[in-house]
Order: sequence, then C-alpha cells, then structure tokens
Amino acid sequence: MLKRYFTIKGSGVTEIEINRSRFIGYVERVETEEQAQAFIASLKKKHWDATHNCSAYIIGEHDQIQKADDDGEPSGTAGKPILEVLKKNHVKDTAVVVTRYFGGIKLGAGGLIRAYGKGASEALKAGTIVERVLHDLYQFELDYTFLGKIENELRAKPQYIIDHIGYLDMVTVSVLVETGQEAPLIEWMTDLTSGQVKISQGESRYIEFDKEVSDT
Repeated sequence: MLKRYFTIKGSGVTEIEINRSRFIGYVERVETEEQAQAFIASLKKKHWDATHNCSAYIIGEHDQIQKADDDGEPSGTAGKPILEVLKKNHVKDTAVVVTRYFGGIKLGAGGLIRAYGKGASEALKAGTIVERVLHDLYQFELDYTFLGKIENELRAKPQYIIDHIGYLDMVTVSVLVETGQEAPLIEWMTDLTSGQVKISQGESRYIEFDKEVSDT
C-alpha cells in the first residue's frame, strides 16, 4: 500500500463559458477502468446533444492506466490537456469529463487546449483534491488516573488523531498515527504512564486531507 497519494474526494461538477462555448466539467473518484468508462458513458448519455464529451482518467497505484479521448475535437486539443491537469495535480484513481456546447466561435488549437485544461482544473476544484495518508491504529489500555492528562496532550498534538476512547475496567485510548511515525508515540505514551500501559495494534487505514488544485 502507498503511504500517501492524491485523489479526488468523491465527485464534483462545474461550468465555465469561453467565447460563447459552454464547458461543463465533471470529476469522479474511480478505482477501476470499468468504473471510469461507466462514468464517461453516463455523461455521454446525459449530454447526448453536446458538441463533444472529452475525457481522461488515471487509475492504479503506479498510474498504470492512463487514457484520454478527444471525442471529435482536433487530435491532442482536449483529452490530452485534461490528462495533463490530472498529472500535474498528481491525482490517482480519478476521471474527468469536460462537455462542450459549441457557441459559434472557433477557439483554435491553442484556445481549445487552454479551455479543456481550465475545465479540468475547475472540475478538480469542485470535487476537492485530497491527500490520502496511511495511518496505523494503536490502542493504549491504561488506568483512568492517566486519562485526563493523556487526552489533553493528545489533542494538542496534530500528528496524532484520537479515534476512540473505550471505558471499561481500564480505559482504552485508540490513536491513529501516520505509518512509520509510531515509535515516538509509543515512547511518549510509555513515559507518560511510567510504563503502566498495555499497547496493541489495530488495522491501518487512510486519512484524507484537503489539497489545493494546480491550474494548467
């Protein structure tokens, strides 16, 4: 599993107008090529009357699947600039469709490249790029006398996330910490409790953090 990577939070849609042409940008998180193709097909069906429905997607831990489609626009003026926006923002498992309704004014090759790139950038902003960071879950079982101090100190340290606190005979504090950064947490908790703590590890998971979008 990757320790960290960028993707889209979920989905988004936006619209811009350039020289009377409408460009509607859609973005969706997709984990397989079949999902990406289904997403594109659904928008082609929705906008059956559009001049073009251009698209691109990147899928896989190592970006092994990359596709771009100009959908009738001059070669390299639509799908490729959409794909380049995805690459520039380093997003994975993401598909974008930019639908165009022609407004009567030709944009030329350069104008099309800029328009589709802008449409893709705006779509990513609408969908929100997130960084997914792999975290490990550690469970600390300790006496109630330690809880107040530990809870206050944990909340003051942004690198640690309190996932859950369980109250039984002993209190169990479950903490998420970025994978590879667990040693300082374990040492710190051991020191705070003078070694009076039982430590176990749970399942790892991704935590998402918002990121700014880079334009073309």
